[in-house]
Amino acid sequence: MKIAFHGAARTVTGSKHLITLSSGKKILLDCGMFQGMGKETLVLNNDLGFDAASVDVMVLSHAHIDHSGLIPKLVKEGFRGKIFCTPATEDLANVLLEDSAHIQESDVRYINKKRAVEGQPYVQPLYTSDDARKATEHFVAVQYNEWRTILEGVQVLFTDAGHIIGSACVHLKVSENGKTEQITFSGDIGRYRDIILKSPQEFGQADYIIMESTYGNSLHEMQYTTPNHLLEWIEKVCVHRKGKLIIPAFSVGRTQEILYALNQLELERRLPQIDYYLDSPLSIKATDIIKRYPDYFNRKIQKVLEVDNDPFSFPGLKYIQSVDQSKMLNFQNDPCVIISASGMAEAGRVKHHISNNVENSRNAVLMTGYCEPNSLGARLQSGAKEVGIFGVSHEVNAEVGSIRSMSAHGDYEDMSQWLACQNPRSVKRLFLVHGEFDVQQDFKSRLIKKGFVDVEIPELHYETGLS
Repeated sequence: MKIAFHGAARTVTGSKHLITLSSGKKILLDCGMFQGMGKETLVLNNDLGFDAASVDVMVLSHAHIDHSGLIPKLVKEGFRGKIFCTPATEDLANVLLEDSAHIQESDVRYINKKRAVEGQPYVQPLYTSDDARKATEHFVAVQYNEWRTILEGVQVLFTDAGHIIGSACVHLKVSENGKTEQITFSGDIGRYRDIILKSPQEFGQADYIIMESTYGNSLHEMQYTTPNHLLEWIEKVCVHRKGKLIIPAFSVGRTQEILYALNQLELERRLPQIDYYLDSPLSIKATDIIKRYPDYFNRKIQKVLEVDNDPFSFPGLKYIQSVDQSKMLNFQNDPCVIISASGMAEAGRVKHHISNNVENSRNAVLMTGYCEPNSLGARLQSGAKEVGIFGVSHEVNAEVGSIRSMSAHGDYEDMSQWLACQNPRSVKRLFLVHGEFDVQQDFKSRLIKKGFVDVEIPELHYETGLS
C-alpha cells in the first residue's frame, strides 16, 4: 500500500491524497483547489498530479473548495467512481461547486476580452457549470459513525470534525495481505469551544494518520468574544467614523458565525441600528442548507433555538442577490456593514467592495480567518500601502484589521486534544499536511515531544509505502 500527496503539501490549500492498494485499486482523499497562490495557482490547478481515470473511489472530508474544488475536473478527466461524504457535505458541495464554476466562467470571459484585444488565444475555465452538475451525480451520502464498504477489503467511517456543517474526519479500514490497518485522515479539525458546532469526536486507534496543521504553532485569541470584538469594529467604523465596514467571509462556516454573533448582539439590544448586508447569493444558499441540520449544532445553539427559531437572522439584515443590487451598495453613503465572499478576498463580490472602498479612510476591511500569503486578504493584513485589484492600483487608506478568534481551524491545543485518544506508540507514521512548512516544523517538534515517533512533512507529489 502506498500514499502520494498531490496537494496541501507544505501549503494550506489543494488537499489531495492518493492511496494505492496492493491490488492496484486507488482511493483519493479530497480533491481540492489551490487558492491564493499567486501566479502558481492556475498551474497547480491544471495538473492533478495523477491520472483521474485510474482512481476507483473518492472520499470527501468536507465541502470547502480547497478540499472539493477540483472534483468537476477529476470527473471531466475520466473519473467514474463514487464520491463518499456526509449528507450535509453533499448538499453544500452541490452549491459550492456550481458557484466555483460560475466564477471561473465569469473570470475567463473577462480575461478573453483582454486577450482578444491583444490578439492572444482564448483560455478555458478549469471546468464549467455543466461539469460541476455532472460531478455531483457521483456523490453518495453516508451518515456519521456508520462503517460503509467502499471497495473490496476497504471500509470508511466518518466522525464529526467540528470544522463546518458536515465536516468529517475520515477513517479507512484496509484489509490486505492478511492484515487490517486503519488510516485516519483528519480533514480540517475544528475547535473544542466552537460557537455553533459540536466538538470533534474521538476515534479508534489508527496505524497511520494524515493530519492538518494550519495553526500548528499558534493559539487563538480568547480574551475577546466574537460578538464584543465585532461590536468594537462596528462602533469604531460605522458609528463614530460614519464609514463602511467590509467583512470578507467564507460562505460556509465563517459567514454563519458572523451572523450568529450579530444576532446575539441584537438579542442583547447592543447592536447599532445601521444597515447590515449579506452580499453573497452563495452565502445565503449555504446558510439555508446549514439550517436544515440543527442536530449538528452544539448544546448552546440548541438552547438558543428554543427561543429564537433563526439564530442567523436579525432585524436590519438585508440579503443582496442580484449583481445590480450589489453594485448599488457602491452608492450607499450611509454607514453600513457588508459581509461578502470570499474569505481571502481573492474572488467574488467582496473584491469589488474592497476595490470601491479601500481608498477611503473612513472605511475598514475586517478579515476573519486564514489567508494564503499571496492573496489580497494577506496583502492587506501585511500592511501594504498599495494593492492591485482587477489590474488597477489602489492606495490603502482604509483601516485593515482581523479577528483571529473566529477561525474554524483548531489551534495547536485543539489539534493536540484531537490526538489525545491515540496511543502515540501505536501510530506507525503521522503525516502533516495542510499547513505552511515553518508552522509544520514547529508542530512536528511538539508531536515528537508527545511521543509520536515518525512524523513526516511530505512535499508536493511525494509518494511513500505504508506497509
